[in-house]
Amino acid sequence: MARAEDDTWDLASSVGATATMVAAARAMASADPDPLIDDPFAGPLVRAVGIDLFTRMLDGELDLSLFPDMTPERVQAMIDGMAVRTKFFDDSMLASAAAGVRQVVILASGLDARAYRLGWPPETVIYELDQPQVIEFKTQTLAGLGAQPRATRRTVAIDLRQDWPAALRDAGFDATQPTAWLAEGLLIYLPSDAQDLLFDRITALSAPGSTVSTEYVPGIVDFDTEKARALAQPLQQHGLDLDMSTLVYAGERSHVGDYLGGLGWAVTATPRDELFARFDRALPEDATDQDPLGGQIIYVRAELAPTTTR
Repeated sequence: MARAEDDTWDLASSVGATATMVAAARAMASADPDPLIDDPFAGPLVRAVGIDLFTRMLDGELDLSLFPDMTPERVQAMIDGMAVRTKFFDDSMLASAAAGVRQVVILASGLDARAYRLGWPPETVIYELDQPQVIEFKTQTLAGLGAQPRATRRTVAIDLRQDWPAALRDAGFDATQPTAWLAEGLLIYLPSDAQDLLFDRITALSAPGSTVSTEYVPGIVDFDTEKARALAQPLQQHGLDLDMSTLVYAGERSHVGDYLGGLGWAVTATPRDELFARFDRALPEDATDQDPLGGQIIYVRAELAPTTTR
């Protein structure tokens, strides 16, 4: 189903299903013999969503030969890719906490369980924003598992196309205090103007000392629609209508690092291959060329210096 200005979803449909796919990848990365991450909630959450394809993936019952170019090396690289992505954002959030930030906002939180699995300092408050169905499902499922958040968790059930800054303030957010913002796996699902607006709003809500963590794909303007559709065919054969070519907004957009820099943030950008090397993971030589998004992934951590005036 193609995107629309007023579309909604749960964790088994549209953009929500991609959050479940990401959680399945986190579960597989956590089960790796040499794990970079430990997300004990990813697997149970994926099973609770009930998408057969992802459950079979976790059980090792999926015939990956049905997918184009899915060699064992590529499968491992995909698992490692989610591991290094998760590790990067985990480290970024905890670095902000170690620097004294006690307010965290996770945008489009999906099945993110950082409030439950990371060691947060006392008095940390974590705000999770997402579609109402997504927030309700995750909250109820984790409660049913007996999981307890390791920080004060406040949910904000709202679409990011709405006035989420007002809803965030209503939930207790304090714009005078530094904040650690996380926008993981989000930007490709936003039109270009919405991406700019997101960072404008984040900046307007950020006190000095705040941080932003995100990732982007410089080559999304050259998004390979045909390749994305080819990758979607095996998913559809397994009962999952998840076609990235209909979900991603391609075309010209602001360069994330430059845009944040123009708003007063000090930006550090790390390409995916550098993260693989940092965490001693092997990236196949053709991984960039075969990436469904057709380009390098850049991971960003930006800081708003204490002396910054806005």
